[in-house]
Amino acid sequence: MTGPGDDAGTLVAAVRTFARFAPWEPAADDELATALRFLGWNVESERLLCAGDGAATLGCLALLGPGLVLVGPTPVLLVVALAVGLTVSLAARYLPRLLATARRTRALGQAPGLVSRAVLRMRLSPAPETAAAFAAETGSGRLARSLGAHVDRAAGSGRTGLSAFADEWAAWFSALRRALALVESAGEASGRDRERALDTALEVTLDGTRETMADFAAAVQGPATALYAFGVLLPLSLVALLPTAGTVGVEVSLFAVVAAYDVALPLALVAASAWLLARRPVAFPPPEVPRSHPEVPDRRWPALTAGCATAAVAWSIAARFAAPWAAAVAAPAAGTGVALVVAYRPAEPIRDRVESVETALADGLSIVGREVRRGRSVEAALSDAAELVDSPTGAVFADAARQQRQLTAGVRESFLGDHGALSTVPSERARSAAELLAVAASEGEPAGPALVEMADHLDDLQRVETTVRRDLRQVTSTLAHTATVFGPLVGGATVTLADRMSADGPLTSAVPASALGLAVGVYVVALAVILTVLATGLERGLERSLVGYRVGRALVSTAVVFVFALTATRLFV
Repeated sequence: MTGPGDDAGTLVAAVRTFARFAPWEPAADDELATALRFLGWNVESERLLCAGDGAATLGCLALLGPGLVLVGPTPVLLVVALAVGLTVSLAARYLPRLLATARRTRALGQAPGLVSRAVLRMRLSPAPETAAAFAAETGSGRLARSLGAHVDRAAGSGRTGLSAFADEWAAWFSALRRALALVESAGEASGRDRERALDTALEVTLDGTRETMADFAAAVQGPATALYAFGVLLPLSLVALLPTAGTVGVEVSLFAVVAAYDVALPLALVAASAWLLARRPVAFPPPEVPRSHPEVPDRRWPALTAGCATAAVAWSIAARFAAPWAAAVAAPAAGTGVALVVAYRPAEPIRDRVESVETALADGLSIVGREVRRGRSVEAALSDAAELVDSPTGAVFADAARQQRQLTAGVRESFLGDHGALSTVPSERARSAAELLAVAASEGEPAGPALVEMADHLDDLQRVETTVRRDLRQVTSTLAHTATVFGPLVGGATVTLADRMSADGPLTSAVPASALGLAVGVYVVALAVILTVLATGLERGLERSLVGYRVGRALVSTAVVFVFALTATRLFV
């Protein structure tokens, strides 16, 4: 089993090896160096650029050698070799930046929660140093770790670390700087001025998130439409015209079709998708379900068995009702899709439960806060909330209250202990709420109003997330439907039309119908993967189990619809 150190060592060794073949020494790239530092890669930017150019050179030579033997010195071969080399070189230059942007975007989705934790601590005790430390300690993401590092560096210096932390992230989310400046200034204010500053800090963070994502949703419409038109609609429409190319003196070779549909177009779609995802300013990531979760099976053979069985069935059905070449498309797509669905399906109910807990979390905190404000203890208020909140959140509160009674556990241990109520609920928001309840248990009655304020803030945050997803839904739903229905449907129909046109009178012999269908089928399967990842990333962020599950469903749908389109179109043409 390999760890992070092994992966880092492998990366350094690979970079060192490929860098030897670089044909020139590239200039320094400060932006790339910043991305590498953010990712924690122990590689110099100049060395990585050399490795990218060296790998590009080797890739060109590896493609040109066999290509010259098999197809001869054709312009298409040269263009494809150069395209592959350019892709490898650009990947070394821009992939680390895209990865850094994706991680930064995911981290910034936790900004409202981080600010809210700092604000709550300030309401209980107006000490910015304590609030900063509390906000860092009660979070688990990259943003919280970054704040924790700044807090540690500021220890003993009279500073809080909030300003330095805000300066680091302000270039990507300017509202964070203003919000934390208000939190810091609230330490010197008193009474109503302090409350006003803290309220404004929460509003600034939410308004900044809402406005930033609204601008992004409006700006992404045009590029997404262009991607759909030139990456999906136009290429699929041209398939039916390929058999007629000979009538105008254009002889399209099979190599050119494969190079265009199975290499150039997928690479262009990947690049465009990465560009769109990199510009998403803030992501509200779905709950990350770890493989160590007790409800996630650790056995791999059920997924592999289901995938192999599905592939065999899909092969026989496609070969019988469509064409033998169609089986080579449908079987791997359906088999891989079912394997992914079986592997990642157990995470779905866990994720649904987490989202249900988070949805009603504000109600539970509000009830507890009101009871604490009346003078009751947090422990007693949790029992009342468990009875009044009819949802998975109520069940979590009831479990925590039971552990407090039976095991004499404290509030924090009853939620966050090894067997606590949240031990199988991978939700940072719920765990942060539990930390707040633990603080409230030690503070007593003064913490009641702060818990009620926090419940209102969680409600506002839920509305912001709902608005953001609604604004993006038009784009993401179009991409998802194209990946699973429109793409394979049009692809199968146009392949059948091209086959019929060739059968009625061969206008060109360069591209056999079976080879054309196989090339287009591979392109349709690539569309299903790329567009599903893009739609999921835009809507929810890139979380491994969610992406794997949705890609699996898309592959199964693509295989079924593609074979259906091939078979149905033949009945009418």
